[in-house]
Amino acid sequence: MAVFTPLSRAEAAAFLTQFALGELVELKGIASGIENTNYFLTTDRGRFVLTLFERLTFKQLPFYLELMRHLARRGLPVPEPQENRAGSLLSELKGRPAAIVTRLTGKAIREPGTRECALTGEVLARLHLAGRDFPMFQPHLRGIGWWKETVPRLERYLPDDTFHVLAEEVIFQDSFFRSTRFEKLQAGPIHADLFRDNVLIEVTPDGERIGGLIDFYFAGCSIWLFDLAVAMNDWCIDQATGAFDPPRAQAMLDAYHAVRPLTEDEYECWRTVLRAAALRFWISRLDDFHRPRAAELLTPHDPSHFERILERRTSDATLPWVSA
Repeated sequence: MAVFTPLSRAEAAAFLTQFALGELVELKGIASGIENTNYFLTTDRGRFVLTLFERLTFKQLPFYLELMRHLARRGLPVPEPQENRAGSLLSELKGRPAAIVTRLTGKAIREPGTRECALTGEVLARLHLAGRDFPMFQPHLRGIGWWKETVPRLERYLPDDTFHVLAEEVIFQDSFFRSTRFEKLQAGPIHADLFRDNVLIEVTPDGERIGGLIDFYFAGCSIWLFDLAVAMNDWCIDQATGAFDPPRAQAMLDAYHAVRPLTEDEYECWRTVLRAAALRFWISRLDDFHRPRAAELLTPHDPSHFERILERRTSDATLPWVSA
């Protein structure tokens, strides 16, 4: 969620006339993230987020927007896309696809504890189950196909030994994704990017709760275990080393398992899928670092973070799993 496309107040106000959402009160660019242009949009009728899509196309976007609406209408704390006056969830602004969604409550936390990890595991399992009857299909666009296309473009930027590790892991994962073992795993729509900055935690008189799951624009259809692995590799680790923190990891796994029981097949594939989740973000961070795009508010993430996590997931003597 960076600002690649500057938007003036007058342009935002004019765009709002396509919706029945009231008059513009405030417009503020959102600095976090690295894919789309995002603004907090406040009107006299509510608080919203306006997104201009920098890479996704008009053809790809209905999947994401309809999935968000599907989940929101099933009680998940997900931004709900707003229809324009023509009845469409998708519009055009400054030559780019654009959408407005509801702005949710709460804030992301930098240092989650076991309680926050459990809440995230529980809501991720609910998301997977709620998506089972979603009728649309779109592959995970940052999945194995994208990895195989992107890694050769990175060779010129990397030391030979680093590139070798990267390429060998892609080959290993490609074999897994083509295997009968992979085909046995439970699958459906996944968020695919449920890092701690994409979960809003709200403090209420009754305690903490999930206020929102945001940024669905990497979502796609793939194995649910990959979604859990992405979250575990961010929420449940020591940031300096990439090692799992056992209490947080156990809290997330047990909370997820209580809603959507994990299977023996998933246990057998757990290390491989944790490696896949680390690989996906190592590749994307390398690509963003070495082949950046111009943006007004953008700081690329450190690629070496996920290189360390991949090394850990490959060499860890044991891995956390659900309590017996």
